[in-house]
Amino acid sequence: MAGLAAARELRREGLDVTVLEQSAGVGGQWLYDAATDGGDPLGMASVHSSIYSSLRLNSPREVGGFSDFPFRPTNGGGGDVRRYPVHGELLRYIREFCDVFGLMDAVRLDTTVVRVAMAPPRRDGSLRWTVRSRHNGDAETEEVFDAVVVATGHYSQPRLPSIDGMDKWRRRQLHSHSYRVPDSFAGEVVVIVGCNLSGKEVALELLRVAKEVHLSSKSTKEAMTPSMSKMLARYDNLHLQPLVEHLRSRSWRRRGRSPSTTTASGRCTSTCSRRRSRRRSRSWASRSR
Repeated sequence: MAGLAAARELRREGLDVTVLEQSAGVGGQWLYDAATDGGDPLGMASVHSSIYSSLRLNSPREVGGFSDFPFRPTNGGGGDVRRYPVHGELLRYIREFCDVFGLMDAVRLDTTVVRVAMAPPRRDGSLRWTVRSRHNGDAETEEVFDAVVVATGHYSQPRLPSIDGMDKWRRRQLHSHSYRVPDSFAGEVVVIVGCNLSGKEVALELLRVAKEVHLSSKSTKEAMTPSMSKMLARYDNLHLQPLVEHLRSRSWRRRGRSPSTTTASGRCTSTCSRRRSRRRSRSWASRSR
């Protein structure tokens, strides 16, 4: 959304704008992709979107749109008219924004930026930028621009925690970035590392199919909110646990507790942009009996 908003404002100032988009459509994170990084379940590879199938917005639509282009339900009905709609409704809004303001003619889809560097200065001393990109896997091309706006957004790169034994764990490990649907966790015992919004939402989905779901939090006292208390009272197979400190071949150890057997380990530790980050992450994992 940031790139499209910037493109609109720059065009209003009379500037010539080119938007380079790596995906097959506009929408960024909100362009749902059922594919995941299958060969890299912790999500450090190529898939950009972190959206899972049932995701709904956790902020009301009134604050999700631009001030002069409100995020309203479609006039003709259809779609999701709820105040907290599913992710596809926001994608519809983004596409409508592009259509209304005629932005698509400035967008190059399936185009990945490979390198951005300063170009040799002009004779008058003004600076320019060389942008190298690749379209659909073709040969790289270089172009020179007067200015570059970096609008790559957030939530495309998982933040992974540091857990002893994680690199030797041979059961399933998955970051929520690569989670889409709960079906493959049927009958499993799952521990989810991270107890904020994504951890709770994924846990509620897994509870329908998994044998047990353990939510691991660095502070069980802080995690025991009124909503968490209701979740624990409602589901017998949901358990709140201290922070995971160690992963073994068939078990995991919580802080101050004896080892427990599990079949999957997941990380719901948030995501960031593909810039370098030193902040910690949350995640989850599973293992079938």
